[in-house]
Parts: sequence; C-alpha cells; structure tokens
Amino acid sequence: MGVCVTVAGGVVAGVGAGSVARWLLGRMARGTRVRIPVCEVLVALPWAGIAGGWAAGVLPGRWVPVLLGLAWFAAAAGPVDARHRRLPDALTLPAVPAALVLVAPLGAGALGRAGLGVLLAAGVHAAVHLAAPGALGAGDVKLAASLGAPLAVVSWPALVVAAVGASLLTALLALVTGAGRRGRGPAVPHGPSMLVATAVVVVAAAGAGGPW
Repeated sequence: MGVCVTVAGGVVAGVGAGSVARWLLGRMARGTRVRIPVCEVLVALPWAGIAGGWAAGVLPGRWVPVLLGLAWFAAAAGPVDARHRRLPDALTLPAVPAALVLVAPLGAGALGRAGLGVLLAAGVHAAVHLAAPGALGAGDVKLAASLGAPLAVVSWPALVVAAVGASLLTALLALVTGAGRRGRGPAVPHGPSMLVATAVVVVAAAGAGGPW
C-alpha cells in the first residue's frame, strides 16, 4: 500500500513538474511550444518509477534527487532538440550548477568527482565539436558538461559508456529513420541520445547501490 501511495505521489508531482517544464519552454527565447500532456507524461512516468523504486528499497534515497533532476531535464531539453535541433543555453547552462547541487547528497567526495566530470565531459565533447562541428553541436558540448557530473560520480568509465551508448543510439535512429541521407532531411539530434544513455547508466548504478 505504501509503495502504491508513493508512486501515485510521484505521478502527481511529475505532472506538476512537467507542466512547469512546458511553461518554461514556451517562454524561452529559443525554446519551443509543447502540447499538453507531452512534458507532463515525460516527467510523471520516470518520477513514478523513481518513487516506486525508492519506496520498495530498490533505489537508495541519496540517489533520488539526481534521478529526479535528470528526468526533468530530459523532458525539458529533449523536445527542443528533437524538434529544432538545438539546446537552449537557458537550459544547459543552469543545468551545470544544478547537477552539482543534486549530487551533493552523495557526499563530499562525489561532489569533487562531479566537478571534475563536468570539466572532462565538456572538454572531450568540445574537442570533438571543433574537429567535426557537423557531428556534434555546441549545445551538445554544454549538455555534456551537466551530464558529466552524475556520470563521474558513478565512475570514470561511466563517462565512456554513456558517450558510446549515446553515439550508438543516435546512429541507430539515423539508420532507422534515414535521417541525414541526401535529400532525406537533417541528421538526428544527438542530445536526446545523450540524455537517455546517461539516464540508463545512472539508474543502473543507483539500482546497484552506488558507484561502480
């Protein structure tokens, strides 16, 4: 009964948080208008799962804040990148300090690793962007900075696993949709794949009880 109530609370809170995300996107200079209930569903479903996992003892409480934040961020940034092939600075830049705050419950050591993860992820993605601007946008570099924080807390190899996973997912989507071929429209945006890959790695680590 307790788990069901907690899941229901996660759904209600997720709908509210999703509404906030949709409202913000509609008012950003480089945001987008998202119809109801896209953002609400995108936040409510993972928040319900996170709440249920915590109530059932599967997810440690110290991991809950970063998981909730990651789910909200994905629901806000994903639709913009998917529709317009861009990631607004109004989302990606504040996400960096927000990520550091959200990993703080994991301990001082985790916070230090997160800070280094921000620099490492941003640096590597920036190098790729400079070498191949068409393959990786500047928005992806800024996105990588915030995602590097929780990934570094998981482990240093987690940064590589998430990057490779995101690349494979983007390549798969491009293959399935035919995007990027001559005459077939623009390439698949990489941001959603980065968000999904990071979420998978972080959830797996949290479910395992901590860093790898």
